[in-house]
Amino acid sequence: MNYELIIDEEAIRFLEKQERNIRRRIFSKLQQAKKNPQHYFQRLEGRLDYKLRVGHYRVIADITANKIMVTLIRHRKDVYKR
Repeated sequence: MNYELIIDEEAIRFLEKQERNIRRRIFSKLQQAKKNPQHYFQRLEGRLDYKLRVGHYRVIADITANKIMVTLIRHRKDVYKR
């Protein structure tokens, strides 16, 4: 079962500023995660959302029954400050 992938505008703006190889890597990992998000994402401690590690970058998302809603993509040093 494939999950529907929804990416927030803020996350898209962040990706547009990154180098092509970083964009490809993050998008490729998200495409893999659509098939089985529980395998790729980890729940954040004390929160309801999940994280996906892609090198030095983190993808923060809400996962429901059939949707992955990406809310934030940032470098690992900046992502948890929000």
